[in-house]
Formats: sequence, C-alpha cells, structure tokens
Amino acid sequence: MLNSPALEYFLEVVRTGSVNEASRRLLVAGSAISRQIGKLEQEIGVPLFERRPRGMVPSEAGALLAAYARRAALETDQVLAEIRGRGRLGTVVRVASSQGAAQEFLPHAMAAFRKENPGTTFHMPVVSPSLTTQMVQDGSVDLAVTFSLAPAPDVRVIHAQRAPIQAMVRSDHPLAQRDEIHLHDLLPYPVALTEEGTTNRRLFDLCCSTEGISFEPLLVSSSSSALSNFVKEANAVSLIGHITVHERLRREGLKAISILNPEMHLRTIQIQAMAGRQLPAIVDAFADHLIHRLSEIEV
Repeated sequence: MLNSPALEYFLEVVRTGSVNEASRRLLVAGSAISRQIGKLEQEIGVPLFERRPRGMVPSEAGALLAAYARRAALETDQVLAEIRGRGRLGTVVRVASSQGAAQEFLPHAMAAFRKENPGTTFHMPVVSPSLTTQMVQDGSVDLAVTFSLAPAPDVRVIHAQRAPIQAMVRSDHPLAQRDEIHLHDLLPYPVALTEEGTTNRRLFDLCCSTEGISFEPLLVSSSSSALSNFVKEANAVSLIGHITVHERLRREGLKAISILNPEMHLRTIQIQAMAGRQLPAIVDAFADHLIHRLSEIEV
C-alpha cells in the first residue's frame, strides 16, 4: 500500500488536518481518501491519525510515515531530474527565510554564488521563523535560513551560529559612544521594535519581564528597513541582529551596540534541512557557501 496515490492522499491530510480539505485541494472524493488511509492503517497495523473534533492530527506512527514519504518524494524528484540531465550544478535552489536574513544576507549570498554557478536560480519565500522550519519539514523548500531559539523535530541543523540582538542607533545618538549597554539604558529614549512573535521581540519581552521594565514603542514593524529608516529620521533606538544589517551599518551612519542582558544572547541563526534527506549537489554547495559567508560576519 505504500504506493504513490495512497501516500499523496495521506500527506495532504497531514498538511491540511482534514479529509474534506484534502479532498478539495486534490479534487478527489473524500471517501476515496478515507479508504486509502484506512488501507494504509490496516497494512501498517497502527492508526496513522488521532481523530479530533477540530481535525486529524498524525499519530506517532503517522508522523514517522509522513517524514519518510516527504523524503521519498523529494528523492524521486531528484533522481528524475538527474536522469533527464537537469541534476547537475545549475538549477533552482529553494530557500525559506525569515525577515532578518532576507534583508541583506541572502540576496548578497545568492548574487555571489551565481557568479560561480551562473545557471543557478533561486526561490526565496520570506515567512515567519516557525514557518521557515515547517517548510523544511514538509519539503516545500530545500533549506531554511532562520533565527531559532529551540530545536525542531525532523529537521537537521546544518550550521548554527550565535546571533545576539543588539541596539541600533544613529552615530550621533547619546548611546553611540558606548560599546556595551544594558536594556534599561534605553528607557530614556524612543524605541522602535519588531512585531510580536519574532525571535527578536520574544527575547526582548522576556528580558523586560525579567528586569521588571516596560517600553512604549513609537513604531512596531516587521521590516528591518522601516526600523532602520525610523532610527535615522527620529534618532530613535531599535533592536536588531548584526547579521540583518551589517552592510547597512557601514554605509548609513548607524552603529550596533552590544546588549549585556543574557536573554539577548539566546538566539542562533541556523541553516536547516530536512532530517535524513540527501540534498542535491547544488543545494549542498549553496549551504557551504552560506556557512562560509556567515563565518565572515563579525558579531
């Protein structure tokens, strides 16, 4: 029963959490999907889903089968591409990115990589950190470059590098003469912050809770460009990762200041791939390229 249609139906129910939604997306009768999943469960001998009022959630066995099916589908595509002569260096690399890495780091890295591999093209969805990891897990992308606070199942971390959060100010700001500050040193100044839910904001909120302090930001935005422009125009303070804006700091008269609070040092930037998957040669080469470029960035 581990045939292509059965696995396709099974994976779509895993993705959507619903036979009805899988039926709508696949244009296949829900009864046919349920029948194939039932046969899979009979063949394997254990339930693949927990049926809940709000949908279907993979059981432990279902999660294992989903991981296998995703790897198998990707490896099949890779083999077919190689047979057709498109598996050599010079094809598409799919990289999911969180906002910070997508601003400067990845576009520059992609442009530099193409100079050595001119046939390469890229697809880069920019999404939340949690969704970048999810896209690696379900095979939607080859790699994720994202800021992370914790490990994720079915994900292999190819590279992890410390990515502390720093204060960003104009070069003429009163704090610009200092190399290190505590978060409470920002209290007298207007601040601009990232959206709630980002790793940056989560650690900031954790630190404020620990310190017993609070801020009323003048600007909240998911765009690092908007935050840095606001810092320049309003002489405000923002919090940002050095990897996000290290090029901008040099050319726009901005300075990054280390924050001493330990909570602001808990984050890493990670290059992630699906656990157990053998990556295509071009993706492996691009991952190595990213690791080299990250190692050149001084935090």
